[in-house]
Amino acid sequence: MSALTHTTHAVPDTAPAVRRRAHWPVLRRRLTPYGYLAPTVVLLVVLMFLPIAMVIGYSFQDNVITNPNPVFVGLKNYVKVLTNPVFFTAVKNTLYFTGVSVVAHLLLGLGFAMMLNSPLLGNRTKALFRMVYVLPWLFTVAIIAVLWRMLLDPSGVVNYLLTVVGLIHKNVEWLASPEIALHAVTFINVWSGYPFFMVSLLAGLQGIPKELYEAATVDGAGPLQKFRSVTLPQLRPIIISMALLDFIWTTQQFALIWMTTGGGPINVTEMLSTFTYKLAFSRYQFAQASTSAVIILLLSMALAFFYVRHQKARD
Repeated sequence: MSALTHTTHAVPDTAPAVRRRAHWPVLRRRLTPYGYLAPTVVLLVVLMFLPIAMVIGYSFQDNVITNPNPVFVGLKNYVKVLTNPVFFTAVKNTLYFTGVSVVAHLLLGLGFAMMLNSPLLGNRTKALFRMVYVLPWLFTVAIIAVLWRMLLDPSGVVNYLLTVVGLIHKNVEWLASPEIALHAVTFINVWSGYPFFMVSLLAGLQGIPKELYEAATVDGAGPLQKFRSVTLPQLRPIIISMALLDFIWTTQQFALIWMTTGGGPINVTEMLSTFTYKLAFSRYQFAQASTSAVIILLLSMALAFFYVRHQKARD
């Protein structure tokens, strides 16, 4: 009996180890995807979420960076920014600049896309036009700014051609006139951005089944009716997605404005981006610049929400 008891107590209990070994492959399979995602998550936290949190924190303090001991001031910076008349000028200019650019991008892109998709043009002609029309999209912002500053110079090519034709009788300060500067930079942005719409809409046009147009022809539909009943409905998801994206991108345009007019003359071309930049690096009001950046972030998030919602509805 004692020997039996001794033998019973000597047998090790291997059940927990077996269970651990059995659960380890399952746990490893579950953790493997997170391991692959970990580097990306770390980069997002370090390069995006952490800076955003810091900027939000700066917006609730007095002048940070230049002040070694900033203190919490609540919504004081938001009141200063929202009561600044230049801020509302920047909002108005940004809305005009963005609205006109998005509409013009859409109309020009759709028009050129339909022309390049037309069977009336030969393949060589289409290839030539595609190369010419896509050129503005290939230039960097710096090249576009320098190019148009030279073209719109008072002694530049544009004034010379308009004088020869007889449309103007003296040189025009396109980028320095308070009445014209905003329209000029908007035109430059339209010129540089429409190829993106053109290429995307051309791909959408080429993806429309020909059977739809054949059925419309059998029903007696003309070119305008085909465009309204077939082309536009098929392109509507692409148009809405691109318009929302273009609206977000254009509201954040900075380089083109800064390298052409710098927000001048007398705030005529001041945008939200240039307004924020000047607060930080011209006036060294980093707290107010952070506040302006947070306001722009909230506006961008609202636009991004509508974009994501549209994409989910489309899917």
